[in-house]
Amino acid sequence: MKIGFVGTGNMASAIIKGIIEKEFIKAKNIYLFDVMTDKVTEFSKEIGANVCRSNDELIRSVDVVVLSVKPNIIEKILNETRELIIEKSPLLISIAAGTPIEKLSTFLRSKEEVSIVRVMPNVNAMIGKGAAAVCGNEFASKEQVSYVQNMFQSLGMAWILPEKDFSNFTALAGSSPAYAYLFIDSIARAGVKNGLPKDLATQIAAQAVLGSAAMILESAENPWTLIDRVSSPGGTTVAGLIALEDEGFISTVVKGIDATIIKDIELNSK
Repeated sequence: MKIGFVGTGNMASAIIKGIIEKEFIKAKNIYLFDVMTDKVTEFSKEIGANVCRSNDELIRSVDVVVLSVKPNIIEKILNETRELIIEKSPLLISIAAGTPIEKLSTFLRSKEEVSIVRVMPNVNAMIGKGAAAVCGNEFASKEQVSYVQNMFQSLGMAWILPEKDFSNFTALAGSSPAYAYLFIDSIARAGVKNGLPKDLATQIAAQAVLGSAAMILESAENPWTLIDRVSSPGGTTVAGLIALEDEGFISTVVKGIDATIIKDIELNSK
C-alpha cells in the first residue's frame, strides 16, 4: 500500500512521522506534494519519502490520498483532480475541519463511487498522544475504514464514529486540549499565588494531570471512583472539590463543551 499526502503542514508532518515510527508503513511508500517545494523537499530527505511535482503525479503513484490542506483549498484540489481520482479510484482521507463528507463529494462533482474517509484528529497527535474520530462514506468498505483507524491508532487512539457525532467529538477531543491547558495553567497560577515559581508549578500541575488521565485509561475505573479514592473524610481534597463545585465547576465545563458543539455545527453548515 502506498500513501500520498497533499500538504505537509504541522499535522500532516506529525501523522507521517508517527506512522513511520510505529512501522505502519515504510517511508519509501509515502509520497508527498506541497506548493512549498523547498520545505517538502527538505522534509522528504529527513524521513526518506518521495516528492511529487504535482497533485496528479501523486494520485497516479498511490493507493491512498490524504488531503491534509486547509478546508478552503480542498475544493480547488478536488475540482482539478476529480477525473483522475475517478479513473484511479484511490481511497480519499480528509483531515480538514468543518468539511463534512457530503461537501467533499460535492466538490468532486461526480456520481461515481469514490471511497472517502473523514478523520478528525487533535493536536496531541503531534506527540503521539492523539485522539481521532473516523467515519467512511457509503462507498468506503469496512476494511478501508479499519485501515484508516489503524493508521491513526499509530498516533494515539482512534474511534469509528457516525459523522453526526463529529461535532461532539470536536468538543470532547479537538477543542478540549485548550481547556486542559487552561486548567493546568490555573493550577500552576494557584501554586504561584502560594509561593512556587511558575515554571515549577506548571511542571507539577502538568505531570499530575498527565498521570490522572493515564490512571483513568489504564485502570478502567470510573472517574468518580478515583475521586473517592483520593478524597479522605474531612480532608484537603474534599475541601477543594466542594469549593470548585460551589462555583459551578461541572456545569461551567459542560457549558463550554456545549458552546463548542454549537459553533462547530454552525461552521459545518456553511
